[in-house]
Amino acid sequence: MSRPQAVVREDGTDPTTDEPAARVPAQAGRAEAEEHERRGAGALDEASGPAADLLRQYLREIGRVRLLTAAEEVELACQIEAGLFAEEALDRAAADGPGADGPGLADELDRLVVLGRIAKRRLIEANLRLVVSVAKRYVGRGLTLLDLIQEGNVGLIRAVEKFDYTRGYKFSTYATWWIRQAMSRALADQARTIRVPVHVVELINRVLRVQRTLIQECGREPTAAEVAGALQLSPERVREVLRLAQEPVSLHTPIGEEDDVALGDLIEDADAASPVESAAFLLLREHLDAVLATLGDRERQVVQLRYGLGDGLPRTLEEIGHLFGVTRERIRQIESKTLAKLRAHVGADQLRGYLD
Repeated sequence: MSRPQAVVREDGTDPTTDEPAARVPAQAGRAEAEEHERRGAGALDEASGPAADLLRQYLREIGRVRLLTAAEEVELACQIEAGLFAEEALDRAAADGPGADGPGLADELDRLVVLGRIAKRRLIEANLRLVVSVAKRYVGRGLTLLDLIQEGNVGLIRAVEKFDYTRGYKFSTYATWWIRQAMSRALADQARTIRVPVHVVELINRVLRVQRTLIQECGREPTAAEVAGALQLSPERVREVLRLAQEPVSLHTPIGEEDDVALGDLIEDADAASPVESAAFLLLREHLDAVLATLGDRERQVVQLRYGLGDGLPRTLEEIGHLFGVTRERIRQIESKTLAKLRAHVGADQLRGYLD
């Protein structure tokens, strides 16, 4: 009896399980696996130094593992499934107490568990070259090739655990989805200096993909409105996504013909005072000090503490009174008397000029 054709979403997932729908039949040839092996060998060109040596050693080791046929993949998947069922049976027997199952059955279940784990390891090792070939496509996006391979191996393990051989699908096609997902999530979590949530990274990729398509179709840079129309987003949202897509740049980045100037040296500090403001502040300070010098010691200290003229930290009347050992009312009286004296000072007009 022919198996009904699976329904697949546009993103390549099965709507019944939210997992990748591997739509290539198992009886297909091994040409794709051989292509993965060829690409994996070419990945050496992307690494250099110690990383290249590690990669060569790794490729030599996984290259010794023979590729599996479709029938062997199904056989290993059956053993993995049997091992999982056996492990669950042993857990139930342990919960029921000793002697729940006969010793012969327990030994058989243990044997199936061991065979299942061996089969899982065999299926993983036979597809490590697939991870290398997929990882090469993600080089240059923020993670090293070896890091990508490591993340892809995690996805491969997940694929082995989730693979359903009864659907008659090819394992390499099914595993590729999980490998890509693992690498994409690793790039979203680790590749950026400032971490961006995974769903935002996916939206950034969609916007950039549509932007590249429109450039090819129109022969020019598309506007935010054109990109927004293709994605059914608002132009403001597209501009925000494009802003988030920008990578941060170090202020110490050398620029110029001789790399003798840092980028930060050429960026204006909007918070810094202008030369005119700095000069005016110095003159104000000189005039203020000259006026305060005409006051008594206590009067000068009270005014300086009250308005933070020394350290920029204004104090309350109560705090100043505590410092001088008098009441806050006495400090208020001293302050009022001192301010009246300053208003009548001959240099007061010069100080008022700085307020204009």
